[in-house]
This record gives sequence, C-alpha cells and structure tokens, in this order.
Amino acid sequence: MRREFHVRFCEGGGVRFPSATRPVLVFSNELDARRVMDVLPKRFGKYGLTLHPTKTRLLRFDPPGPGPDRTDGPGSFDFLGLRHHWGRSRRGAWMVQRKTAGDRFGRTRRRLARFMRVHRHAKVAWQHLKLTQALRGHYAYFGVSGNLKALRRMQYEVARDWWKWLRRRGQRARLHWDRFKLLLARYPLPEPRTRSAWGRHLAANPST
Repeated sequence: MRREFHVRFCEGGGVRFPSATRPVLVFSNELDARRVMDVLPKRFGKYGLTLHPTKTRLLRFDPPGPGPDRTDGPGSFDFLGLRHHWGRSRRGAWMVQRKTAGDRFGRTRRRLARFMRVHRHAKVAWQHLKLTQALRGHYAYFGVSGNLKALRRMQYEVARDWWKWLRRRGQRARLHWDRFKLLLARYPLPEPRTRSAWGRHLAANPST
C-alpha cells in the first residue's frame, strides 16, 4: 500500500470479530487492494481467524464508462442476499443499486409455497396471518432503496401461489381468480416499502 496508509485489525475496547464476519473493503487503487489481499491471511491468523477459501475474493467494480479499462470487470456481485450492480440515478449519475439476489428470491418463494401446500386446509385467516408475517420480514430485510420492483414481484408471486393452493382445498368448487381477488380484498397481503440504501461503494468481499 502507499506509505501514508496503514491497515490495522484490532480487538480492543470490547470489539471482537464474530466467527462469520463478512467485511467489505473498498479501494480506489487496484495495487492497494491486491497488497491488502496478500496480507489479510497473515493478519487474521494472528487472531486465530481464517479467510473462507471460496467466499473471499477480489473483484473490479467500476461504474460503466468509455474505454476497455472501465468495462472489463464484473458488472455485479451478490452480497448478503442482495445483487449489487451499477445503475443510473434520477439525475443520470452512476450509482450502486441493489436488488434481491435471484437465489434468495427463489428460496423465499419456495419456502412460502411449501408452507401453503402443507397448510392449505388450515383456516384462511391463520394462513393470512403467517404469510403477512413472512412478507413483512422479507420487506424489512430486502426493502433497500431501489429494490421496490423485486418486493412487488414477491408479493405478486406469493398471491399467485396462495391462490393455487387454496384452489386445491377440495374438488367440489374451484376458486376462480375473480373470487380470489375478493378474498384478497378481505385478507390483503402487506404492501412493500423501501428504506434508505446501505453504503454506496462496495468492492471486495473477504469473508471469515
């Protein structure tokens, strides 16, 4: 690294690294980033910690721009269930944006669909309560600024799956979509909301 910069990892003052800490280190200079990646295993080893061999990586995350040196790196990466990628702000400037990672979206939908299949004969009010709790928890975690589209898609997919499994409660009468919309009016699924985004610049993901 440049002589004026020093990297220190300290466990003083009651601060300790948990066994599954996932820090994100950001560098404006590639040489600095590579030097830190070289020294991290030794520095962490002093505290009895190791870097995860597959989750620790160094990647380039420049905003798109003219010239091959600005576009040859990965355009996105997943971290803590969110896909981080470059997008335009309302004023046209490049900024880091986030949306639900594809694997996390699918995992949540499959989990809720499995719940609806197993409990499709339970009371509708109870099912609605559980689905509401699950969606609110999902919104609370993934409701970062810029991710409203993915949250609305989750709400829609859950509604479609709920309709599917309620239709299979019995063979005498099928629950048509128009009737299901009346049920949703009585038992509405919570509307998604977003909050302020996390830090704007993320690049490297060393994971212990």
